Amino acid sequence: MEFSVSAKLGYRVQQPVPFVFNVQARRFAGQEIVSEALHIDPPLPLQDWTMPESGNRYVRVTAPPGGLQVSYQARVRLDHPTEDPGAVHEVPAGELPLSVLTHLYPSRYCQADRLQRFAHRTFDAAPPGYQRVATICNWIHDNVDYVSGASDELTSAYDTIVQRAGVCRDFAHLGIALCRALGIPARYVSAYAWRLEPPDFHAVFEAFLRGPSGPGWYVFDPTRMAAPEGIVRIGIGRDAAEVAFCTQFGAMEFDKPEVSITGPDGAASATTRAVRVQDA
Repeated sequence: MEFSVSAKLGYRVQQPVPFVFNVQARRFAGQEIVSEALHIDPPLPLQDWTMPESGNRYVRVTAPPGGLQVSYQARVRLDHPTEDPGAVHEVPAGELPLSVLTHLYPSRYCQADRLQRFAHRTFDAAPPGYQRVATICNWIHDNVDYVSGASDELTSAYDTIVQRAGVCRDFAHLGIALCRALGIPARYVSAYAWRLEPPDFHAVFEAFLRGPSGPGWYVFDPTRMAAPEGIVRIGIGRDAAEVAFCTQFGAMEFDKPEVSITGPDGAASATTRAVRVQDA
């Protein structure tokens, strides 16, 4: 399926401020960038860099005093296979690729070590594999209220399970932490998300499991707000600290981002299949 995505960001600064942006879609098997354009107003020298480990794409500019506008548009084609959830299993720790081990450890916003007792008491009885991760997502959806403004940039998975409220970022962090507490590698994904209302940057997570074609990453959205087959990935990381769409190094004022994604005509499918990401 092919999607059109766009983002427009606006800032005002009083003195020169360096910015790092991560809004461009990632390039990898299963996510092809058909066309794209990134515009900076006023025109400024920029540096771009793709992180070798993750494939995340970063752009750095230094804004002079005044206004800064950043806009990005792209057409992206997604081609991710789907599999029978019952055929997707967990990978024993001794068989995990060494490259995914960092997504098994606790991180700043995903304190898996503090949630192990809760995770085992609540989810040990669930069928292992894709079904267990889906059960985690169902629990989060049913027990955590989606409330804009209920959290901030310091809110962690541990905070969310206590407060029982948050936004997509918090839902994803909690899903990641609970998976890791059960020995399932999981990573954070920032994305453009089809059928998300209102349109905005979105956060989901991916769990490392073994399907019919071998081990790989499978997408999960505990908010149940976006179509799994319409997740256009921007960045991946251990948690949100590694994939902020904007990082600035100085005082500034900003406007609410304008984000959009359009896809094929017709409703999104109510998928009961496991969406596997074609990504190493």
